[in-house]
This record gives sequence, structure tokens and C-alpha cells, in this order.
Amino acid sequence: MRLTGLHHLTAITADAPANHRFYTEVLGLRMVKKTVNQDDVSAYHLFYGDGRATPGSDITFFEWPVPPARRGTRSVVRTGLRVTGEATLAWWEARLAERRVPHSGIKQRHGRAVLDFEDHEGQRLSLVDDGGAGEGAVWERSTVPPEHQIRGLGPMALSVPDLAPTDMVLQRLLGLKPAGQFRDAALGSGDVHVYAIGEGGPSAELHVAVEPGKPPAAEGAGGVHHVALRVPERADYDAWAKRLAEARYPNSGPVDRHYFRSLYFREPNGILFELATDGPGFDVDEPMETLGEKLALPPFLEARRAAIEKGLKPL
Repeated sequence: MRLTGLHHLTAITADAPANHRFYTEVLGLRMVKKTVNQDDVSAYHLFYGDGRATPGSDITFFEWPVPPARRGTRSVVRTGLRVTGEATLAWWEARLAERRVPHSGIKQRHGRAVLDFEDHEGQRLSLVDDGGAGEGAVWERSTVPPEHQIRGLGPMALSVPDLAPTDMVLQRLLGLKPAGQFRDAALGSGDVHVYAIGEGGPSAELHVAVEPGKPPAAEGAGGVHHVALRVPERADYDAWAKRLAEARYPNSGPVDRHYFRSLYFREPNGILFELATDGPGFDVDEPMETLGEKLALPPFLEARRAAIEKGLKPL
């Protein structure tokens, strides 16, 4: 029973067409699944990833008509995206400046070169030099040259007011390992504690900032909804469901999302986590070659397709 890294990050947008333009045109990601929130079919659920929809490459968005998020603690405060090489970071710095995307200069964070930036709704993102480590598949139709493409998710930064209860869940319940600490004003005013997921590395880290005096965040556009960790095998997933139940830790119980299976729970400081399986994968209902080109619905929603499509705006 093991977790092997980050599976996906789900955030919130109030404008799906603008979101689609930014993540496909500016960042050059592939839309790997265009579907709806299975618990609220009035809302898009858009998945962007690498060329093969590799687990661990997806940043996803719910579209809800909500005001901007209020920044604060008890939240995910920055999402890492992996690239390779400082020359690639320099290329991205020039690209973001040309597209008038708010960004910082290149700097070091926990021993890696990073470039912080924000999307059009204030979603806080970072390009992280992964040194070539971790998975990543080229997307031939990307607006970004192959050598500079985003390869997958990088370290996720969280803010909590009190480390102890979060640390207990990450270490004792999930089996993550402490992997150092550092300080960085872009991630908060306090110490930042690093936790390795499985073998760790740039595709398998959580960075937890401790900010006891900061007010809590409020969910909204430009904010993060939840972060999902990778469960490689169905047998591991079943074991995790049993572990959460035996620990009497409040959770969703097993949820079949058609493309993967999920377990949801909140750690004591209020951040929502998901454990998600690598399979079956996004090509379970459409060919890999045409992923994301049409609205995909799981079988239990297919009978409602006409009504669902009518309620969605064109991208």
C-alpha cells in the first residue's frame, strides 16, 4: 500500500473560455478531458495535462460563477509545474513577459530553480526545474516547443495555522516522510516544511507553510479546491479505503469517477485531499489521439447529454 506522488490539482475558474485559452495557448498544455463536475453537472470540469494524459500531469478546473478567492491560510497557496533546465525557465520568463503575465524573476527554492507567476484570475503557479526527473510526454500540437513544455505537476505549497494536526495526518495516516524545511516569503511568513510522497522528488512533494496569525482563505475563482495524490494500483486503493475506515477518519468512502477511483477527506486544518488511482485513464471512453476534443460524460450521465450540453457555454 503506497502513494507514489501527485495525481492532479483541482482549482476553480469563473470563466471557462478564458481559462481554456490561457492553459492551452499560453502554457501549451493539452486539454486531455472536457467533461463536467459529476456532482454538479452545470459546471465544466476541464483537465489539462501532458501529451499522453499521464497521471501526475493534470491541473484541472471547475467552472463556477463565484467571486475571486480570498487568500489566506488553511489552503493550497501555490501549484508547481515541472519543466527541465534553467534555459527553459529563461525561455518561459521571456514568454510570460511577452504575454504580459504577472511573474517573478527566476530564483532558488528548496534547492531548485523556480519561476513564480499567476494566471488571469490570480491562480498562483510556479515553473520548477525538475532536472529531468519524473514523467512527461511531449504534446506535438502544443504552442510550446518540445524542449520547453510543461512535463507535469511539481511541488504543491500549503498554508496551515498549526503544523501538528496536519503533520499527524501526512505522516501517520498517509505515510509521507519529512524531507527538510526552508523559508520563502512567496510561500508565507513562516517555516515551510517539506514532505516526500513515496520516493519524493519534484513530482512528489508537499511544502507546508506554517502561518498562525493569518486569516483563513475563502474559496473562489483563482483558488484551489483540492489536491490529489497518486495510488498506483486498484489493490492499493482498496487498502487505503480500508485504512481510512479502520482509522475512523471521516472520508467520502470509495467513489468511482470513471476515469479513476477516488477517496476524499479533509485534514484537520481544512485542506481537502483526494487519493486517486492511476487507471483506468482518460482514454477509457475516447481515443488517446482525440482526447479532450468533445464533451465526454461517464456512462451514468450519458442519458442527460442533451440537457447538459445545453447548459454549458462554448469554449
